[in-house]
Amino acid sequence: MRITERADVQRARRVIVKVGSSSISGDNAGQIPPLVDALAAAHGRGVEIVLVSSGAIATGMPYLRLQERPTDLATQQAAASVGQNLLIFRYQDSLDRYDIVAGQVLLTAGDLEDATHRSNAQRAMARLLDLRILPIVNENDTVATHEIRFGDNDRLAALVAQLLDADLLVLLSDVDSLYTKPPQEPGAERIATVAYGDELDGVVFGSTTVNSVGTGGASTKASAARLAAESGTAVLVTSTALVHEALTGADVGTWFSPAA
Repeated sequence: MRITERADVQRARRVIVKVGSSSISGDNAGQIPPLVDALAAAHGRGVEIVLVSSGAIATGMPYLRLQERPTDLATQQAAASVGQNLLIFRYQDSLDRYDIVAGQVLLTAGDLEDATHRSNAQRAMARLLDLRILPIVNENDTVATHEIRFGDNDRLAALVAQLLDADLLVLLSDVDSLYTKPPQEPGAERIATVAYGDELDGVVFGSTTVNSVGTGGASTKASAARLAAESGTAVLVTSTALVHEALTGADVGTWFSPAA
């Protein structure tokens, strides 16, 4: 069903949740169990959940004795190869508490640009959901090159939402909402709702202003939210710590209304 308002969240039947590297790797690896708790609660209500998870490179770095994120493609791919395996293990280890099985889905931009590959990906994920498996999607960093990347997993999540005709996309990060100015400044106000088609120039996500040439989480999340909303999928942007509240319709984060 199509949902248009926050009050409809608990009626959503197919939901895509995207979590970023910084929320589930390094010192924040302990956030995986509470994230899984929220996903499992929704799964238990009969919701079809797809998790789009970054973090393969960040998870693999310590095992390659890397102190900083590598800049060369080959080392990024090596770190992703090691980290993806560990990341899926950590998710499955936590999902085991609920007898939920994860299915790994690795995609490149080319997979969603090629009609045959796109159809295969859609069919495979739809079948996983039919079987009550929880797909965990990531970019296939081991084979992706700089020229054929999604750019960020916010965009990947929006494209997966389009592919699966999802009711809701939840974009998680370290920041709880969009604001009218940096939230630490006096007078900053949370933006609860963005109507479809509204311009976002001057709006702030964390400490970053959203505009046409923005950087980091602000611009990518705004772009991904618009992309999904254009296809009729409602979008909620909030922090990983508030994922349970987000999936139960609480008044958290910033809600992007979908196209009619």
